[in-house]
Amino acid sequence: MSLVVAKSPRFQDHDPGLRHPERPERIAAIQTVLKTAAEEGLQFETVEPQPIETTELRRVHSETHLQKLDEISGQSAQLDPDTATSPQSVPIARLAAGTTLKVLESVATTKGNAGMSLVRPPGHHAVPERAMGFCLINNLAVAAKSLLERGIVERIAIYDWDVHHGNGTQAIFYNDPRVLYMSTHQWPFYPGTGSAAETGQGAGEGTTVNVPLPEGTNDDVILRTSREFLLPRVKNFSPDLVLISAGYDGHISDPLGGFMCSTEGFRELAKIWRDVAEHCCHGRIAGVLEGGYHLDALSNSVRVTLESWA
Repeated sequence: MSLVVAKSPRFQDHDPGLRHPERPERIAAIQTVLKTAAEEGLQFETVEPQPIETTELRRVHSETHLQKLDEISGQSAQLDPDTATSPQSVPIARLAAGTTLKVLESVATTKGNAGMSLVRPPGHHAVPERAMGFCLINNLAVAAKSLLERGIVERIAIYDWDVHHGNGTQAIFYNDPRVLYMSTHQWPFYPGTGSAAETGQGAGEGTTVNVPLPEGTNDDVILRTSREFLLPRVKNFSPDLVLISAGYDGHISDPLGGFMCSTEGFRELAKIWRDVAEHCCHGRIAGVLEGGYHLDALSNSVRVTLESWA
C-alpha cells in the first residue's frame, strides 16, 4: 500500500489555553516521532495543508454555526466549558477540514492508498449547529460528505475508536444510509451519547452501530469487538472507503480516558481495519486524528498505525 500523510507545524497555531489537554504540543510530538520513523524507513507522501471552502462546510454545518465561527475568528473565545479558541483557531480549523478532505480525496481515488490526516483541532464532537468537546469543525464528516455528494464514493464505513463517543459524526449521518457509523467508547462517559439503542433513523435505520464499553476495557476486548462484531457488518455494507476517527485517548497512559489499551494494541487494531479495507474497497483506508493527550502514547500510537498501513 502507498501512504499519504498530512502533517504540518501550522496545526500548532490553535491554542485553547494554558493547561488545556488538547494542546499544540500534540502535533509537535507527532512530528518528532514521524521524523524518526522516516529516518528508520517508514515511507509516505506528505500532503500540504489546504483550507476548506465554505460551500463544503455548508454540507454539514448550519449557517448559525459558521457565522459564529466567523465572528470569533481572530479572537480568543470560550465556546463551552471545554472548547476555547485563540486568534488563529478558526483559520486553523478551516485548514484542518480542508487538509482532511485533500487526504480523503487522494485515498478515495487511488487503489491501494492509505492515508492519515494529522490535524487539530479535532472534530468528532462538533455537531451541525455548534462546536463542542474541543472540536470546532467536524473534519471527517465534512470530508466524507463532500466525497458522497460529489459522487466520488457511494458508501463509506466510519469506525470511531476514540474513547469518547463521536456524537457529532453520528448526528450528521444518523439518517444517511450511505454511511455506516460504528463506535466503541467508554460508557458512561462524555458526551453521554452512544447507547446501543442508537441505531440510526429513517433511511439510516441500522447504519449506526454503537458498542458502549466499561472503564478498564483492554486490547483484547477492543480487538475482539472489531473482529467478531464490527467487521461482519462492514463486509455486508460493502463500502467504497473505510475511515477511522483515530483517537488515541483509549491508551492506558492517557489522562482523560479510562480504557487500558496499549500501543501494540493500536498497531493490531490498525492492521485489522487495513485488512477489511483490502477485502472491501481495494485497501482504501484513511484516518483522521481525534483525541489522545499523553504525548508519548499519542505519537507512538500514530506511528504504529502508519506502519500498519504502509
